[in-house]
Amino acid sequence: MVSVNIGLPKDVLWHGKNVFTGVYKQPVAGPRHAGRLNVDGDGQGDLGGHGGEQRAVFVYQLDSYRYWEHELERDDFVYGQFGENFTVEGLHDDEVCIGDRFQIGTGVFEVTQPRVTCYRVGIRMGDARIPALLVSHHRPGFYFRVLQEGDVEAGDAIVKLASGPEQMTVAETDALLYLPGHPRRQLVRALRIPALSPGWQSSFRALLEDDVKSGNAGLATASPPPAWPGFRQLCVTAIDHESASVIAIRLEDPDGASHPPARPGQYVTVRVRVAAAERSLLRNYSLCSAPGAGYYRIAVKREDAGVVSGYLHTRLPVGAQLDVAAPRGTFILDSTDAPILLISVGVGATPVLAMLHTLSEDHSDREIWWLHGARSGREHSFAAETRTLLASLPSVHRCIRYSRPDSDDHEGDDFDGPGRLTPALLAELDPPRDAEAYLCGPAPFMAEISAGLAALGLDAGRIHTELFGPAPGLTPGIASTPAPTPHAPAGTPGRGPMIEFARSNLAIPWGEDYASVLELAEACDVPVRWSCRTGVCHSCETTLIAGTLDYDPEPVEPPAEGSALICCSRPHSDVVLDL
Repeated sequence: MVSVNIGLPKDVLWHGKNVFTGVYKQPVAGPRHAGRLNVDGDGQGDLGGHGGEQRAVFVYQLDSYRYWEHELERDDFVYGQFGENFTVEGLHDDEVCIGDRFQIGTGVFEVTQPRVTCYRVGIRMGDARIPALLVSHHRPGFYFRVLQEGDVEAGDAIVKLASGPEQMTVAETDALLYLPGHPRRQLVRALRIPALSPGWQSSFRALLEDDVKSGNAGLATASPPPAWPGFRQLCVTAIDHESASVIAIRLEDPDGASHPPARPGQYVTVRVRVAAAERSLLRNYSLCSAPGAGYYRIAVKREDAGVVSGYLHTRLPVGAQLDVAAPRGTFILDSTDAPILLISVGVGATPVLAMLHTLSEDHSDREIWWLHGARSGREHSFAAETRTLLASLPSVHRCIRYSRPDSDDHEGDDFDGPGRLTPALLAELDPPRDAEAYLCGPAPFMAEISAGLAALGLDAGRIHTELFGPAPGLTPGIASTPAPTPHAPAGTPGRGPMIEFARSNLAIPWGEDYASVLELAEACDVPVRWSCRTGVCHSCETTLIAGTLDYDPEPVEPPAEGSALICCSRPHSDVVLDL
């Protein structure tokens, strides 16, 4: 042991924001107690990415110090420079294996995973490239789990007690997740290591089960590749009134060709030219047709003061053509035999209706629960169609609630009872705990029902939700604040390609003042997700609806086809992003 380093989280000013981080560690003299969660006097600012029982102690090697001093031409390093708790001689990343056990002082430690690099180590090093370099140069460092609490100090010998099964090194494990090429044999091998942390096991399992085979399923859930790039014109061949406030629009190829089939649950982006608007407007609509129907059907709810919905409800004629992007999305019906819960309110029925069509076409014998809420029969979209589909299936449970039933709504026929879908009702219905649940509706509804399902014992990985609006942002280490409405950035508008943020209803010309699309989105208060900011972690991976991007730096592994890493990209042409 060369040095024991500790540090409590603190606010650090970065790009005008306060980042709460524990990456700043300082050497300490004398023995320190290594407990189950950390070394005495140490702490982590972001427990979602660091710390906890599986990541109690971070280890970095003196050999890597020497390597980076030469590689970066620096001589200013101090112990704790890489945010590590233990600076050690030996224990190289290409020699130490996941599951190896060591005694240091009176403590016993087990290797659980490589370090997950994020932007904060770049802050500590004063070099934003560091997260990517640690991965690409195979020098990530690793975490210990504390098997036996004890005291450690500089000068202690490190004694190996046992070797991990499979003998998979830290560098090999790190490359298997982050670098291109994820051999099935290696993934299976990694999953046989009991000491590997649950988070890494989950990532490797996702790579093993990935049927998209594009991008990195272990880091980001990718939509299947789009059937065509950008937009194409489709013809409106029918408009049906499904309820007092919802219409269904059927879209077909102008030349009569069949559409590429969508996955059940996916959506399309529609570009609408409304005369009163300054520019074309973008909206996402879930597909509610049978995925193999040969045409697409979307449902549009008339919104108060809704420019696009108002136009589509009152001025769109049959025979008109609309610009439509290919089906996308990850809210997709699974192909297992598990029971399935399809839960929706209002127009949120659209994606789960497509799933119900698929189950009916497949003559599925899965146990199916159809739970839907509407205000009344007048607002119950696709009621007759749903009843027909449910009647075609052998194992169905139905619960339809009307919050304000009309006098001509018949309980027991049109609906099953007054009221709303609530966690209390879920508990009363007692759905199977091994079900896959698909929820669609307003965000508060999905949050409430998700919590109710979790309280009943459903695993979080089995609860799938579909948002209509912008997804919540993820800015690790930066305190969340009330999200302002997305807006044009301050200053003189740029003169570059147009960047359209589809869910935020914003179109901004690119300016050379921004290093990346992510920086432009942040300047516009568009909700974004990120962690490394250098093309490693894929947290920022975003659906690319139209256009092309250039990367600088090149990401460690390219994103999935039809997606973009906004943290390290700049527009090559006009771009439409699903943000």
